[in-house]
Amino acid sequence: MPRVKRQPESNSGQQVGLVCRGCGCQHFRVVYVKHRPGGIVLRRRECRHCGRRVMTREVQV
Repeated sequence: MPRVKRQPESNSGQQVGLVCRGCGCQHFRVVYVKHRPGGIVLRRRECRHCGRRVMTREVQV
């Protein structure tokens, strides 16, 4: 499962956020959401361009 850390955009112009490993875009749609104990949210996302799916794990703070 890929780990996604949201960081503020840097001045060096690097891309921030989730990037598709198949086509390199940042356009995803959420297929389903699962809430886990401890404030953890699992989201199944699908790339809008190539259809590749990834699972992201988010922790509610």
